[in-house]
Amino acid sequence: MVISSLLRRRSRMIVALLAVAIGATILSGLITIYYDIPRQMGQEFRSYGANLVIVPSGNEATISMDTVKKAAAYLPAENLIGLAPYRYQTVKINEQPFMAAGTDLAEAQKTSPYWFVSGRWPESEGEALIGQEVSNVIRLLPGSLFTITGTDAKGAAFEREFTVSGVVQTGGTEEAFIFMSLPDFESMMDESGKVDAAECSISASGETLAEIAEKISANVPGVSPRLVKRVTESEGAVLTKLQALVYLVTVIVLLLTMICVATTMMAVVAERRREIGLRKALGAANRSIVFEFLGEGAFLGGLGGVFGAVFGFVFAQEVSVRVFSRSITFQPLLIPVTLVASVAVTALACLIPVRSATDVDPAIVLRGE
Repeated sequence: MVISSLLRRRSRMIVALLAVAIGATILSGLITIYYDIPRQMGQEFRSYGANLVIVPSGNEATISMDTVKKAAAYLPAENLIGLAPYRYQTVKINEQPFMAAGTDLAEAQKTSPYWFVSGRWPESEGEALIGQEVSNVIRLLPGSLFTITGTDAKGAAFEREFTVSGVVQTGGTEEAFIFMSLPDFESMMDESGKVDAAECSISASGETLAEIAEKISANVPGVSPRLVKRVTESEGAVLTKLQALVYLVTVIVLLLTMICVATTMMAVVAERRREIGLRKALGAANRSIVFEFLGEGAFLGGLGGVFGAVFGFVFAQEVSVRVFSRSITFQPLLIPVTLVASVAVTALACLIPVRSATDVDPAIVLRGE
């Protein structure tokens, strides 16, 4: 009876089915985006640099590498993008002072993907990456040789020749530095096993980062973990606003879907008044009429939910690729959620039309009034 009723009113039911399918598509897509936004935003903000910095605490001037490794044990390995230790020292080139920085260059590329390097990153011993300001002052280009002079950790003078592998541009203070591998820096300074700071890039929310910082501070003496608030706070603010926007749009789409389905079903009830009156005159109970209309709504909701679950993922994938330039993963749990939500919305939308159907008076309807 339900299928026959739907087939006899194909045009109206197709409109209702399209409304449910479109609503379910938007619902499925937005829910997928809603739960995938934290991962996408986390990856996007990781391109802006480290969000946690480990520095010496109290009167300590440096941190031992063993201590850095102990602190790293409290970082979630599955969410750790990179961890780059840094050691700084003032040196001279042609009697002009500059700041040299020794680091793990491979990890620095992970924690600072926003660095633009003209040339290439250092790959072998004796190569260095210089900032744009340094390049402008002493006129060095990729492939140029230069000599660093200074005083090592024991007070002895040193002189070391390097080759410029690339020039880094960041628009920040990094352009005034000379970057080299940590082994090169330690051999030049005749000191090893100590760093001034360690930059960490972690794909996690601000609350999770705060918990990690508390654990490190409580369990690793000699270090003070600090959140890079300009990154973490911006990430949290943007994420909250995006999720609120997705939630608002989802609610509006569901309401519009309910209105469309309710309007269509009201028209169907008005069209079938004589049929309903005849059935009630022959002894049909209100219960059977209610079940029939709810059955039609549930069928439309289920079918529209199937379409919505499929096209919703396509919609979410397209949005993610265009906005974040990254693909998303399919969530199997989203299929039953979309089906249940679609059936629930259509069932709610049918309540008013069903109430109107049960109020039909057979005597009045069959007299043609």
